[in-house]
Amino acid sequence: MSIGSSERRARASAPIVALGVAWFLAVAVGFLALWIYKTRPGAEGGAVPRQWPAASRIHPSAGRPTLLFFAHPRCACTRASISELARLMSRFQDRLDARVLFAASSDDEMKTDLWSSAQRIPGVTAALDAGGGEARRFGVETSGAVILYDSAGKLAFHGGITPARGHEGDSFGRQRIAALLEGAPADRADAPVFGCTLDESRPAQLAQADHK
Repeated sequence: MSIGSSERRARASAPIVALGVAWFLAVAVGFLALWIYKTRPGAEGGAVPRQWPAASRIHPSAGRPTLLFFAHPRCACTRASISELARLMSRFQDRLDARVLFAASSDDEMKTDLWSSAQRIPGVTAALDAGGGEARRFGVETSGAVILYDSAGKLAFHGGITPARGHEGDSFGRQRIAALLEGAPADRADAPVFGCTLDESRPAQLAQADHK
Protein backbone atom coordinates (compact mmCIF):
# COMPACT_ATOMS: atom_id res chain seq x y z
CA MET A 1 0.00 0.00 0.00
CA SER A 2 1.32 3.43 -0.91
CA ILE A 3 1.98 6.20 1.60
CA GLY A 4 -0.52 8.41 -0.22
CA SER A 5 -3.26 5.79 0.16
CA SER A 6 -2.60 5.48 3.93
CA GLU A 7 -2.83 9.24 4.34
CA ARG A 8 -6.12 9.37 2.46
CA ARG A 9 -7.57 6.63 4.67
CA ALA A 10 -6.37 8.42 7.81
CA ARG A 11 -7.95 11.68 6.63
CA ALA A 12 -11.22 9.87 5.81
CA SER A 13 -11.41 8.24 9.24
CA ALA A 14 -10.58 11.41 11.19
CA PRO A 15 -14.20 12.71 11.25
CA ILE A 16 -15.42 9.33 12.51
CA VAL A 17 -12.87 9.36 15.31
CA ALA A 18 -13.82 12.92 16.20
CA LEU A 19 -17.50 12.00 16.34
CA GLY A 20 -16.69 9.03 18.56
CA VAL A 21 -14.72 11.19 20.97
CA ALA A 22 -17.48 13.80 21.03
CA TRP A 23 -20.11 11.12 21.74
CA PHE A 24 -18.01 9.67 24.57
CA LEU A 25 -17.50 13.10 26.14
CA ALA A 26 -21.22 13.91 25.88
CA VAL A 27 -22.13 10.63 27.61
CA ALA A 28 -19.51 11.20 30.32
CA VAL A 29 -20.77 14.73 30.98
CA GLY A 30 -24.36 13.45 31.13
CA PHE A 31 -23.48 10.76 33.67
CA LEU A 32 -21.51 13.28 35.73
CA ALA A 33 -24.44 15.70 35.77
CA LEU A 34 -26.83 12.92 36.81
CA TRP A 35 -24.47 11.78 39.57
CA ILE A 36 -24.15 15.34 40.88
CA TYR A 37 -27.93 15.73 40.85
CA LYS A 38 -28.58 12.43 42.65
CA THR A 39 -26.01 13.17 45.37
CA ARG A 40 -26.94 16.83 45.92
CA PRO A 41 -29.02 17.23 49.10
CA GLY A 42 -32.23 19.22 49.06
CA ALA A 43 -32.77 22.50 50.88
CA GLU A 44 -32.40 22.30 54.64
CA GLY A 45 -35.17 24.76 55.45
CA GLY A 46 -35.34 26.61 58.74
CA ALA A 47 -34.19 25.53 62.18
CA VAL A 48 -35.89 22.36 63.37
CA PRO A 49 -37.53 22.99 66.77
CA ARG A 50 -35.54 21.48 69.63
CA GLN A 51 -38.80 20.79 71.45
CA TRP A 52 -42.10 19.74 69.91
CA PRO A 53 -43.77 23.04 68.93
CA ALA A 54 -46.82 23.87 71.00
CA ALA A 55 -48.47 25.52 67.97
CA SER A 56 -48.48 22.27 65.98
CA ARG A 57 -51.83 20.67 65.27
CA ILE A 58 -50.13 17.29 65.49
CA HIS A 59 -49.72 15.81 68.95
CA PRO A 60 -46.71 13.69 69.89
CA SER A 61 -47.21 10.12 71.00
CA ALA A 62 -47.43 9.55 74.72
CA GLY A 63 -44.76 7.27 76.12
CA ARG A 64 -42.73 6.56 72.98
CA PRO A 65 -40.80 8.40 70.27
CA THR A 66 -42.66 10.08 67.40
CA LEU A 67 -41.30 10.13 63.86
CA LEU A 68 -42.56 12.71 61.37
CA PHE A 69 -41.94 12.05 57.67
CA PHE A 70 -42.68 14.94 55.30
CA ALA A 71 -43.49 14.14 51.67
CA HIS A 72 -44.51 15.73 48.39
CA PRO A 73 -47.20 13.47 46.85
CA ARG A 74 -45.58 13.64 43.38
CA CYS A 75 -41.88 13.40 44.28
CA ALA A 76 -40.51 10.29 42.60
CA CYS A 77 -37.39 10.38 44.81
CA THR A 78 -39.59 9.84 47.86
CA ARG A 79 -40.51 6.30 46.78
CA ALA A 80 -37.10 5.19 48.01
CA SER A 81 -37.57 7.07 51.30
CA ILE A 82 -40.97 5.40 51.82
CA SER A 83 -39.31 2.01 51.28
CA GLU A 84 -36.64 2.86 53.86
CA LEU A 85 -39.36 3.93 56.30
CA ALA A 86 -41.01 0.53 55.80
CA ARG A 87 -37.71 -1.15 56.70
CA LEU A 88 -37.41 0.94 59.86
CA MET A 89 -40.96 0.15 60.89
CA SER A 90 -40.46 -3.57 60.34
CA ARG A 91 -37.86 -3.40 63.13
CA PHE A 92 -39.27 -0.73 65.42
CA GLN A 93 -43.05 -0.72 64.97
CA ASP A 94 -43.56 -1.66 68.62
CA ARG A 95 -41.57 1.29 69.94
CA LEU A 96 -42.22 4.07 67.41
CA ASP A 97 -45.19 6.19 66.33
CA ALA A 98 -44.72 7.25 62.70
CA ARG A 99 -46.72 9.85 60.74
CA VAL A 100 -46.27 10.64 57.04
CA LEU A 101 -47.45 14.16 56.24
CA PHE A 102 -48.17 14.99 52.59
CA ALA A 103 -47.85 18.65 51.58
CA ALA A 104 -50.87 19.18 49.30
CA SER A 105 -53.88 21.42 49.06
CA SER A 106 -56.51 18.67 49.27
CA ASP A 107 -57.08 14.98 49.96
CA ASP A 108 -57.45 14.36 46.22
CA GLU A 109 -54.00 15.80 45.51
CA MET A 110 -52.51 13.86 48.41
CA LYS A 111 -53.79 10.43 47.39
CA THR A 112 -51.13 9.32 44.93
CA ASP A 113 -49.19 6.04 44.81
CA LEU A 114 -46.87 7.42 47.50
CA TRP A 115 -49.81 7.93 49.84
CA SER A 116 -50.99 4.37 49.15
CA SER A 117 -47.49 3.00 49.86
CA ALA A 118 -47.27 4.89 53.14
CA GLN A 119 -50.76 3.73 54.18
CA ARG A 120 -49.73 0.10 53.71
CA ILE A 121 -46.83 0.30 56.20
CA PRO A 122 -47.88 -1.22 59.54
CA GLY A 123 -47.76 1.35 62.31
CA VAL A 124 -47.74 4.36 59.98
CA THR A 125 -50.44 7.03 59.71
CA ALA A 126 -50.55 9.04 56.46
CA ALA A 127 -52.26 12.42 56.62
CA LEU A 128 -52.68 15.69 54.73
CA ASP A 129 -50.45 18.63 55.63
CA ALA A 130 -52.67 21.28 54.04
CA GLY A 131 -50.52 23.77 52.18
CA GLY A 132 -47.37 22.46 53.90
CA GLY A 133 -48.11 24.39 57.09
CA GLU A 134 -46.70 21.75 59.45
CA ALA A 135 -43.62 21.31 57.26
CA ARG A 136 -42.87 25.03 57.66
CA ARG A 137 -43.56 24.85 61.39
CA PHE A 138 -41.02 22.05 61.73
CA GLY A 139 -38.47 23.77 59.47
CA VAL A 140 -38.73 21.32 56.55
CA GLU A 141 -38.47 22.18 52.84
CA THR A 142 -37.52 18.86 51.20
CA SER A 143 -39.62 15.77 50.56
CA GLY A 144 -38.30 12.73 52.40
CA ALA A 145 -37.20 14.68 55.46
CA VAL A 146 -37.62 12.83 58.74
CA ILE A 147 -37.76 14.29 62.25
CA LEU A 148 -37.56 12.07 65.33
CA TYR A 149 -38.66 13.33 68.75
CA ASP A 150 -38.13 11.24 71.87
CA SER A 151 -40.90 10.28 74.28
CA ALA A 152 -40.47 13.61 76.11
CA GLY A 153 -40.94 15.62 72.89
CA LYS A 154 -37.26 16.51 72.59
CA LEU A 155 -35.58 16.55 69.16
CA ALA A 156 -33.43 13.44 68.62
CA PHE A 157 -32.76 13.42 64.87
CA HIS A 158 -33.58 15.28 61.67
CA GLY A 159 -32.58 14.48 58.09
CA GLY A 160 -33.02 11.93 55.33
CA ILE A 161 -33.00 8.12 55.29
CA THR A 162 -31.68 7.36 51.79
CA PRO A 163 -28.08 7.39 50.48
CA ALA A 164 -28.98 9.46 47.37
CA ARG A 165 -31.98 10.69 45.37
CA GLY A 166 -34.30 7.83 44.53
CA HIS A 167 -31.88 5.18 45.83
CA GLU A 168 -32.70 2.63 48.52
CA GLY A 169 -30.06 1.10 50.74
CA ASP A 170 -28.16 1.65 53.95
CA SER A 171 -27.70 5.30 54.85
CA PHE A 172 -26.34 7.45 57.66
CA GLY A 173 -29.85 8.62 58.52
CA ARG A 174 -31.34 5.16 58.88
CA GLN A 175 -28.34 3.98 60.89
CA ARG A 176 -28.62 6.92 63.28
CA ILE A 177 -32.35 6.49 63.86
CA ALA A 178 -31.89 2.76 64.47
CA ALA A 179 -29.11 3.44 66.97
CA LEU A 180 -31.26 5.94 68.88
CA LEU A 181 -34.26 3.60 69.00
CA GLU A 182 -32.01 0.81 70.29
CA GLY A 183 -30.80 3.06 73.10
CA ALA A 184 -27.33 3.55 71.68
CA PRO A 185 -25.69 6.92 71.02
CA ALA A 186 -25.61 8.10 67.40
CA ASP A 187 -22.44 9.69 66.00
CA ARG A 188 -24.53 12.76 65.15
CA ALA A 189 -28.18 13.80 65.06
CA ASP A 190 -28.65 14.72 61.40
CA ALA A 191 -28.21 13.46 57.83
CA PRO A 192 -28.64 14.97 54.33
CA VAL A 193 -32.10 14.81 52.75
CA PHE A 194 -32.25 13.73 49.11
CA GLY A 195 -35.57 14.71 47.60
CA CYS A 196 -37.73 17.28 45.83
CA THR A 197 -38.99 20.56 47.18
CA LEU A 198 -42.23 20.46 49.17
CA ASP A 199 -43.39 23.58 47.34
CA GLU A 200 -46.66 22.52 45.69
CA SER A 201 -46.02 24.72 42.64
CA ARG A 202 -42.79 22.88 41.78
CA PRO A 203 -43.48 19.14 41.39
CA ALA A 204 -39.84 18.22 40.67
CA GLN A 205 -39.82 17.31 37.00
CA LEU A 206 -36.16 16.24 37.14
CA ALA A 207 -36.85 13.73 39.86
CA GLN A 208 -39.74 12.28 37.88
CA ALA A 209 -37.54 11.98 34.76
CA ASP A 210 -34.95 9.98 36.71
CA HIS A 211 -37.49 7.23 37.31
CA LYS A 212 -38.96 6.87 33.83
